[in-house]
Amino acid sequence: MSASPPAPWATGAAILRLLRWHKPAGRLILMIPALWGAFLAGRGIPPWPLVGIIILGTLATSGAGCVINDLWDRNLDPLVERTRNRPLASRELTVGVAIITLLVSLACAAGLALFLNPVSFALCVAAVPVILLYPAAKRVFPVPQLVLALAWGFAVLISWTAVSGQDPETPLWEGGLAWLWLATVLWTLGFDTVYALSDREDDERAGIHSSARFFGRLTPTAVGFFFLGTSIALLGVGLTLGLHGVYFASWVIATSMWGRQTWQLHQVDAPPTLYPAIFGQNVVQGFILLAGMIGGSLLA
Repeated sequence: MSASPPAPWATGAAILRLLRWHKPAGRLILMIPALWGAFLAGRGIPPWPLVGIIILGTLATSGAGCVINDLWDRNLDPLVERTRNRPLASRELTVGVAIITLLVSLACAAGLALFLNPVSFALCVAAVPVILLYPAAKRVFPVPQLVLALAWGFAVLISWTAVSGQDPETPLWEGGLAWLWLATVLWTLGFDTVYALSDREDDERAGIHSSARFFGRLTPTAVGFFFLGTSIALLGVGLTLGLHGVYFASWVIATSMWGRQTWQLHQVDAPPTLYPAIFGQNVVQGFILLAGMIGGSLLA
């Protein structure tokens, strides 16, 4: 007797899990640097319709990225404890449903990108290959988190140029954008390397590369340097843009939290719960910095 098809609500719930909408931290942590770029480029008051487009765009793009990742890894995810119950790994959803979900997500992202200026639209197009190839990097590149970090860097470039109305004749790296891009790349390397610590043993058995495997016992030190570089770059943002002291107060808070997280990672026998906890704390830090950027821009 053949199994009955899953109920529509069950399929819908599985699609939401495929898009990771049940894990908001992962959606917010991409939205944060995009909002950094928008509010700094707009000196604290970017056009609100553009802010809406940026928020929706990050949701659509991050969802598409999750589907792409799961399509690539549907035969590897069952080998990793944390990912074995994902809808494609568990065969709860078919590849066909995942591809349709991906196409809808990409169509939404592309439709939103049409509202941006030509430079921002071109940056959206340039980001697509990086997003598509990140899952493949885990198979061939020793530090795939760097590829993810470069993908995250596009969020800053797109939002900044969308708000600033970047002219093709004007140098892209104006103002504090270079510092902000560097901060975003290093920050992503830091928090995603921490996230990779949760899967290090499973990844080694499955033959999947990660920065946590690459740095080995020096991983806590590497994360510390990534966070230190993030802090220095964010200091460069504030000084270059002449932001008010409110921003530097938020910078002190975030830097202190990164220092504490680095200390925690260096402790012997750190509990496995520490890694997702630090990931979640970085979402909070990102919003603290965003509040500082808004206040620091308005009061400058």
